[in-house]
Amino acid sequence: MKVVVCIKQVPDTKGGVKFNPDGTLDRGAMLAIMNPDDKAGLEAALRLKEQYDAEVTVLTMGLPKAADVLREAIAMGADKGILVTDRVLGGADTWATSTTIAGALRNIDYDLIITGRQAIDGDTAQVGPQIAEHLQIPVISYAQDIKIDGEKVIVQRQYDDRYHVLEAKMPCLITALSELNEPRYMTPGGIFDACAADITTWGRADLKDVDDSDLGLAGSPTKIAKASDKVRKGAGEKVVPESPEDAVAYIVGKFKEKHVI
Repeated sequence: MKVVVCIKQVPDTKGGVKFNPDGTLDRGAMLAIMNPDDKAGLEAALRLKEQYDAEVTVLTMGLPKAADVLREAIAMGADKGILVTDRVLGGADTWATSTTIAGALRNIDYDLIITGRQAIDGDTAQVGPQIAEHLQIPVISYAQDIKIDGEKVIVQRQYDDRYHVLEAKMPCLITALSELNEPRYMTPGGIFDACAADITTWGRADLKDVDDSDLGLAGSPTKIAKASDKVRKGAGEKVVPESPEDAVAYIVGKFKEKHVI
């Protein structure tokens, strides 16, 4: 069984974010971490490795320093890492990113692709399903539990206050929630192996069945009008109730107005 996990190096927002003049993130100037949802997807793949002797490949698209998250994944237990990097791929939105990753995945044999639900630097939850669409394979999103049964995967898909149980024949793609599991730590031996591991690096020439018009900033239909690391909030509504009962009634009324209850 072959599992590919798509991971992303994202800005560590605790350290602040920086922007380029065109509104895109200046990723080279920020501290970075592995995207939390992707790490949960990686942990799911590593558990499949333990259960079914699966081969786990991690793939990321980004700057050369994104190889750091690939080595982190290998230190956790992944078998190999692939970095897709090229100047022409910079500034990509979800469409251009998914096109690029799908072009790379066409070079790989896989039974299952796992991505995070969404990245904390974009919060779109679009790239995983778009990759599946490019590859014309089934997708199950918002996975909170994954099981394998022969040639099919059985997934609990989170949905409001309940979940759906869905089945799909492999190959397919799953997007994982951070609540799916508790990712393991790197091991000392894994760190040693990761430092010695060869990271495969691919560029534009290695992408299959993609057009230049769909890549990078130029191939991104989404345009950023304005970007800021701080969002000003209004003062809000100030209310001085005459009694605790009035305060409770006001709060409950607002909950009902917003359809919270």
